[in-house]
Amino acid sequence: MPGLDQALAGVTRWLGTNLLIDTVRVRAVPTGEPVLNPDTGQLEYPPGEVLYEGDGAVIPAVGGTDRTVAPDQTQPWPRQYRYSYILLTPLTAPIPPEGALIEVVSVHDPARAALIGRSWLAVDTGQASTVEVVRRTYLDQNRSPAGAP
Repeated sequence: MPGLDQALAGVTRWLGTNLLIDTVRVRAVPTGEPVLNPDTGQLEYPPGEVLYEGDGAVIPAVGGTDRTVAPDQTQPWPRQYRYSYILLTPLTAPIPPEGALIEVVSVHDPARAALIGRSWLAVDTGQASTVEVVRRTYLDQNRSPAGAP
């Protein structure tokens, strides 16, 4: 639909200029066996290949909290919360594969650095559509140390 793509080109440019203003990194699922880090005593997976590093944004998903509640209040573990996020990248970026590790490398405003140091896992292959203005990939916050699969 060339006419529709031309009509949406302005929206795509606006999103790139005003929303995709941070730097994100997408790594492939790590392969290989974990290696012992003698400094920490922890097994660490080798980092996956960088598939994309560039403009993007990580935002909370609408209604982005899933709560896991113990079936009985007498259970010895606390409630757990999972927060869902969405990775936004330009249409020129590759579609992240399921299990890809996502990190925010830098942010446009130092006061908004709360996402630096966190990581997420792509819960499925990034969305694709016949009509697009930005690429969307659903994420789950990774509670493991960065770099672990």
